[in-house]
Formats: sequence, C-alpha cells, structure tokens
Amino acid sequence: MEMHAFGRLIPMELARRRLLRAVQPLDRVERVPVESAFGRVVAQTVRSPRPVPSFHRATWDGYALRSVDTNGARPSRPVSLRVVGEVFAEQTFPGTVAVGEAVAIATGGALPRGADSIVIFENVQRSGRSIRISAPVGPRERLAVPGDDFRRGAVLVRRGEELTPSGLAMIAACGLATVTVVARPVVAIVPNGNELLPPGSPAHAGQIYESNNASLAGLVSAAGGLPRTLPPVPDDPLRIERALRRALRTSDLVLATGGSSVGERDHLPRIFPRMGRLLFHGIAVRPGKPTLAVRMRDGLLVGMPGHPSSCLTNSFWLLLPVLRRLGHRPGPGWAESFARLESGPLTASPGLATVIPLAVRNGGVYSRYHGSSSISSLSGAVGFTVLPPGKRTYRAGDPVPVNWLLPPLGPGAGPPSPGNG
Repeated sequence: MEMHAFGRLIPMELARRRLLRAVQPLDRVERVPVESAFGRVVAQTVRSPRPVPSFHRATWDGYALRSVDTNGARPSRPVSLRVVGEVFAEQTFPGTVAVGEAVAIATGGALPRGADSIVIFENVQRSGRSIRISAPVGPRERLAVPGDDFRRGAVLVRRGEELTPSGLAMIAACGLATVTVVARPVVAIVPNGNELLPPGSPAHAGQIYESNNASLAGLVSAAGGLPRTLPPVPDDPLRIERALRRALRTSDLVLATGGSSVGERDHLPRIFPRMGRLLFHGIAVRPGKPTLAVRMRDGLLVGMPGHPSSCLTNSFWLLLPVLRRLGHRPGPGWAESFARLESGPLTASPGLATVIPLAVRNGGVYSRYHGSSSISSLSGAVGFTVLPPGKRTYRAGDPVPVNWLLPPLGPGAGPPSPGNG
C-alpha cells in the first residue's frame, strides 16, 4: 500500500486565518417575503415608508368621547353621555362625536372625529343607550397617535443585522411585503470513497453509510448557508476532480470529505494542487490533522477528514468562521467562557493542539470523545475546548475554557441549564 507525506503541519490559528483571508463576504442580494426572512442578514437598511399607526387608534376596548365632557365627574355626581354608535377594529365612524356623546370602540378601532380620548368599559356604568362616568378622563387616554410606534423614515432594521421576529413584525406593520437580504452562501459537499453508501441503500459487507453529508449540511444551514449534498464519488481521481470542478461552478464553497490523508487512495492531496493555490495540507491539531484547502479564482475548496468526528469537530473551529464571513455574519460562531469540568481527565497532546467537543451535565461540561471514527463522540456536544500542545491535564472540578457554539448549534453562553446533558 503506497503512502505519501503530509505537507508542513501549520498551527490551527494560521489555517483558520488563511481560509478567512481567502474568502470575501458575498455581494449577492435577493428580495424575499417577510414571512420567510427569519434569520437572514439584512442587505439594506430598512426605513418605515409611513408612520405606524397611521391614524389615532384605540388601545383598549371602551368608549370614544370628548374628554372635556367628563370634567368635574365624580362618584357623587357622575357624568352621563349618550352612546350614538360603535366602531370595530376594521371600521371608521361615519359621523362626528358631539357634546354629550360617546361611541363604543374596540381595541384597534379608528378614533371618531370629534373625540380625543377613550374611557375603558370597566370604568363606566351603562344603562340602555347611555353611560355614566364617575371620574374625569384626560385627553389622549388609551390612544395610540400617528407615529406612536415609529415615525415615517424611522430605521426598522439596519444593514448587517439578522432578522428577528420583532424586526420582521415592524417591517410587515409598515406594509412592506419583502425585504432585501444577503444571499445565502451555497456550499457543496462532495464525499468520496469506495466504501460509502448513501443512506437508504441496501447494505453490503465492507461498506458504510455516508454521514458527513448530513452533519455538514446541518452545520452549513445553522451558519446561514445553503447546503448542496452530492452522492459519494468512488476512489477514482478523475471522477473526483470532475465532481469537484462541477460543484465549484455553482457554489461559493466546496467541501470534499474523505481522501485527504496520506494513503494510496487518498487522492485529494494530488488533485488539489492542480486546481488552484494550495493553502495548506495538514494542521497541527488532533483530531483533524489531514485537512487541506486550495484557493481558486472563483471559489474555495476545503478537504475535510473522512472520519465523522474529525470532520465535524474540524468544522466547528475551522469552517464556522468562514461560513459566517461569507454570509456577512459577525464573529466566529461561538462565545468564549469557562465552565467546571464535570468529569475528566482532559489531556493535551504533545506537539498538537487538541480539540475536544463538550457536552453538558450537572451544570458542568464533559467529553464523550472516544475516537475520530466514532459518531457518538459528538452526541450532545454544544461547545468545544482547545488544549494547546503540551502536557496540560484538566481534572474533574477544574475550570476549563469553553467555546460555546451559538444557536442553533449550542447555547452561545454557558451551560443551557444545570442537570441537562
């Protein structure tokens, strides 16, 4: 079995910097319906084209009236007003409220002409077509005036913000049906290996079901990207290269999984240099050392380890920042803090940085890692720690640095809640 050597192993921080320098935030934008824009990044600052509300409207169920007509009202001498109509939220009153008159009005209803305030139902006594009020009602009580929520020209969401439910509500409330957002980065995922079967295929001895497509597609989606998964490509260098070049034509980033190490059938180290400028082959990190990347004129190509845990662990610290940069999202995709190590030990590797996925239990963190080919090693992982090269060991009870994955991958800041995990 023929083997070939890694390139010079580079530190993980340098690998990440090289990838980040090799990509630019996308300049594509698109208009999407407000109802389907949650989580998208705003491409243009949105201002309100009109005041909201655009008319005087009731904020409580009650009676619209002239506040001056209630001056002097008190329990021993209530004021009596005649009810001359009613207004529901979708209606307007056709007349004008005159001296001594009131109009029943529902929440959201337009204030009738002549009225300047609302008295709520609970504060009146009604008898037939009249109401009695036992305390003065001040002007503009229980009313929203034009622009009370936001004025015409008010900034609703700013360029670069992620759209939240409240931001979308403001956009819709001022009558805008669509919003301009940054296009989602298109990420193609190309697995390779004779042993790989697509899920759902009949099982054969010596073959395994391909799982990196599913895990990376989830990570890409969580980072705001649009994943495109391809079926496994056999261990044929020409077929692999053709598949990669086809994927690059319609993608912003291509991830090849498997075939990145030094074995006879690891073809990526020979294919990549033919396709562009090799950024690196081999990172001084465990797991995930056999990772490589190439910069092309119109795209970026990253070769990820085929072992499922290595692939996903590497994607946390290496791919998340790249995906977020492509999609105009700030930060690397995690928040840093410390947490108590619930069980240990965690031991660094001499000469290599060690990345350990962490799950939560009893308000602390622990590792379930038991091998780069073991998918269950990452079960429940909501963050990770990076141990620098050396002989440092963290034991149960020690504070350990944690990079908490941002939602929806993790809590973003500390254990979700004690006792879970």
